[in-house]
Amino acid sequence: MSILRVKTLPPMTEQTIIQGCLQNDLLAQRELYNMFSPKMLSVCYRFAQHREDAEDMLQEAFIKVFTQIHTFQNKGAFEGWIRRIVVHTCINFLKKYKKFNEHVDLDYANNLFVKEESIPSIMQAKQVVECIRLLPLGYRTVLNLYAIEGYSHKEVGELLEIGESTSRSQYTRAKAMLETILVKKRIIEHPKHELNWMAAIRNK
Repeated sequence: MSILRVKTLPPMTEQTIIQGCLQNDLLAQRELYNMFSPKMLSVCYRFAQHREDAEDMLQEAFIKVFTQIHTFQNKGAFEGWIRRIVVHTCINFLKKYKKFNEHVDLDYANNLFVKEESIPSIMQAKQVVECIRLLPLGYRTVLNLYAIEGYSHKEVGELLEIGESTSRSQYTRAKAMLETILVKKRIIEHPKHELNWMAAIRNK
């Protein structure tokens, strides 16, 4: 009795995937989506109001990725290029649909990590996301863009069509409000000195 041997294909490299997507190869597009969608979905959940919105944002973003992939020039990380498209898609989605008052599905927003030692190690990233969701939309969006996504206040202002000074004041108020919420929920102790820990939270 002979045994049928199935030849397995080697995993596609990032460069192979990019080249395949440039040729509209469905297998390459599927590989790209499977490789990056979980991480990009967690980005969407921080901006979205609930799971359906986040999934809509993700789908719109990947359509843009596939149609604009010819503009990627290998001058930076491919993941970073995708992430910028995702963030811009999230902002445009909020502007278009103004979904401001519903709550995010936190089970799908657990991809943050905290690396500053001043924050108790028992604090779960999901708790931070939950507290961020309690902020007004403007505060929340500026905080996400500046403290987590790493945009400058000038870039935040341009993206949200507000002044740079407005972005700075929104962030200052958002940070103070978030720290108050975290203290009330006993996630952190009341800081004796100003803690610049929000800049240490990044979504990877």
